[in-house]
Parts: sequence; C-alpha cells; structure tokens
Amino acid sequence: MIESWQLLLLTGTAVIAGTVNVIAGGGSLLTIPIMVFLGIPGPVANGTNRIAILAQSITAVIAFFRKGYADFRLSLSLSLCAMPGTVAGALLGTRLEGVWFNRVLALVMVGVILIMQLDHASDRPGRATGTATPRNLLAGHLLMVLVGCFGGFIQVGVGFIFIPVLHRVMGMDLVTANMHKVFIIGCYTIVALAIFALKVEILWLTGLCLALGSSAGAWLGTHISVSKGEPVIRWVLNITLCLFIIKLLFF
Repeated sequence: MIESWQLLLLTGTAVIAGTVNVIAGGGSLLTIPIMVFLGIPGPVANGTNRIAILAQSITAVIAFFRKGYADFRLSLSLSLCAMPGTVAGALLGTRLEGVWFNRVLALVMVGVILIMQLDHASDRPGRATGTATPRNLLAGHLLMVLVGCFGGFIQVGVGFIFIPVLHRVMGMDLVTANMHKVFIIGCYTIVALAIFALKVEILWLTGLCLALGSSAGAWLGTHISVSKGEPVIRWVLNITLCLFIIKLLFF
C-alpha cells in the first residue's frame, strides 16, 4: 500500500521527469527507480509509469500545437510504424522482473550514453535543416519500428533514441523533433498501457499522481523547448547525460 507521503514524493518527481522528458528525454529514469525503491515490482512500475507518459504526451502535443508546432500527418504515419514494435516490446516488458529488470535498466542506460556520445561526436553544422528528403522519410519510418519496440519494452531513455532518428536521419531541428517525439510516444503508449494492464497489475492511483506531476512538467518543458530553442535542449541533454553517468557509476 502506497502511503500519502510516497504519493507526494512521486508527484514531485514526476514534475521534474515530465519537464526533462519533453525537453530531452530520460525522465522515466527518475520515476521508475523511485517506484522500485518504494517496493513496487519492476513490471508493475514499468506499466504504471505509462499512465504518466500518456498524460504528459497529450499535454505536450496540445502545448506544441498552441505554439504553432504541428504536423499531424507525419506524426501519425511515424506513430503507425512504431506500433508493431511497441506490441512486441510491451509483451516482453511484462515478463521482465526482479534482478533482471534492474540489470536491463542499467544496460539500457549504458547504451543510451554511448548513443548520445557517438551522436555528439558526429555533429556537423547545418545538418538539421527542418526538412526531410524522401530517402530520409523512408529510413525514419523504418527505424520507428525499432524505436517503438524499445519504448514498449521499457520506455526509459527512449527520448535519446528519438533524437538521433528525427534529428540526424530525418534532418529535423530539435524543436520539431521534440514535437513529433511527444506525439509518437503518446500514440504508442496507449497500446503499451493496454498490454501492461492485461498482463500485470497497474497502480492506478499512483499512476494518476504521476500523471498530474508529469502533465505540469510537460507544459513547462514545452514552453522552455519552444521559447529557448536548441541551445537549452542541448544543455539539458548534456546535463541529464552527466547525471545518468554519475548514477550508473556510483549508485
């Protein structure tokens, strides 16, 4: 049974996680470990976290739309490509528990760190143009199947995979990439949450508290992303990466 102070702790953490998720990614690295620390089994925490992800995604999509950032046709086609991978990943995620959940979580974060370091090392001025050629579009849609699989499986750090695909492969600027990211995550999270709800216990009250905090954080993160642009997004990416490295090495 989750106590009142624990729900308040989770809500406060979710505000930070929602902000970080929209601007960069990796907010679930805050919420899922805290739930596990409070005694919630890995698969249950993984599933319950999807309630917050869905809420913050809806909030972010609306906020981006009001700021003039929307391309629903492309967002929807990318989302549909992510769905098959999401189903496979979510089914696998419901079976992962105990020490194996913790080990996979650690390995995932090591992989995220390596991906981001390689992406930063290959940075070239003028690469992101805000447009995508037909070749870029095809590659981006195909890669969405793998991104959807990862998102359905564990979600943690999936934002750091979206950025290279949307920014590097498809040539979008980081604000536009974030706009598509939150839409796609919102769509496949509906599928993932349904699968987790069928396979494991979902803590709906805990999820609601996370959703309230994440929505507030998503609203804040969207306004920061649009008003401050790429420099702040890159700054948050780097700071978040450093925090991940410290956590993995020393805690």
